[in-house]
Amino acid sequence: MGQLSETPVTTASFTVGDAELMREAGRRLAALLRAGDLVLLTGPLGAGKTTLTRGIGEGLGVRGAVTSPTFVIARVHPPLGGGPPLVHVDAYRLAGGLDEMEDLDLDAELPESVVVVEWGEGRVEELSDERLHVVIRRPEGAEDGMAEGDEGTDAAREVTLTGVGARWQGVGLRLLG
Repeated sequence: MGQLSETPVTTASFTVGDAELMREAGRRLAALLRAGDLVLLTGPLGAGKTTLTRGIGEGLGVRGAVTSPTFVIARVHPPLGGGPPLVHVDAYRLAGGLDEMEDLDLDAELPESVVVVEWGEGRVEELSDERLHVVIRRPEGAEDGMAEGDEGTDAAREVTLTGVGARWQGVGLRLLG
């Protein structure tokens, strides 16, 4: 790893109206992802981070249901075809930052996988100087939960993607909206 780059090279924002559209955004994002990509998801509980990751998993064509890894911390979803595996991490309960994350050997998995880390901001940036930050905001007063089947909880979300590092130079993030 080289010097950490904190300068965004590309940014895009769009609104997502419901869980299915959040999954579709994940499927579209998956088309841009490749082995070695680190994606950090930020947003309050119920914002749609896992729903977005479920769409990424569908787009990458990985095996297994993509569900929240909160209690197991990390799940590896092998590819069904020739694409990269998806490593889905939930850093919510990890207070130790990168020290605690090192126990998961993410740095060893990163070159061959797409690594998506929920609650990763401020915890795993040192894994790569090229990463994609995804921030999901829901309107004030909107109920928690964007999971499919949660009646009455789908409220529009504002999704902002920020690519950091040379990897994201010229990548068409605006096409995701």
